[in-house]
Amino acid sequence: MLLRLRIALPDQPGSLGKVTRVLGVAGADITQVVVLDRGEGRALDDITVYWPDSAPRESLVEGLESVPGVTIEGIWSTREAPGTYPELEILKYITTAGDRALATLIDSMPVLFSADWAAAATEKSPRTIVHSSWRAPEQVPFPDETPVRPAAFTLDSGLHVIAAPLPPLALTFLLARADGPAFHRIEVHRLTRILEIFLTLPAVERVVARQLRRPPEQDG
Repeated sequence: MLLRLRIALPDQPGSLGKVTRVLGVAGADITQVVVLDRGEGRALDDITVYWPDSAPRESLVEGLESVPGVTIEGIWSTREAPGTYPELEILKYITTAGDRALATLIDSMPVLFSADWAAAATEKSPRTIVHSSWRAPEQVPFPDETPVRPAAFTLDSGLHVIAAPLPPLALTFLLARADGPAFHRIEVHRLTRILEIFLTLPAVERVVARQLRRPPEQDG
């Protein structure tokens, strides 16, 4: 299976090499390293690895914690294949999805962001859910007020979310991750750009308007 590891480490020569050696000894096959932050002598990296299904994650944790200065911020499962450009593929599908454009966007976001589920609902209370992805709860915990721009926060339950407005559609979008760390500002920026592009696509507003006039669909 694919695992995503978020690791803080000293920003100095050799630090990443020590981490990769530990991962190799533990049996992890590194496929991608993304630097999220650098500053004040520290770096924050997302490392994607192939990991045997039957192997316990504890061996990864023990190995990484043995490296001086390394802090593990999260280890969680991901379905985002490394070395690809999934945003481009998804946006291509959305342009030809017709009435399924919004649903295609929502169903794709958990994969793109190594999250659990996503949903969209009307801004005004009581909210009407327009579409929710697989694994979304029956009662989606939308914020009381839609933020003016995409924002990441953690609910009292421990669920990490990004809430975002879809202004032309009068909808609120929510992306959630129960496992792993809180969403990073780089992830928020990435989602913001995807939503901006989505909202410029032809006929999106007309499609959503038609959906809101229909009886609510039952999402699995």
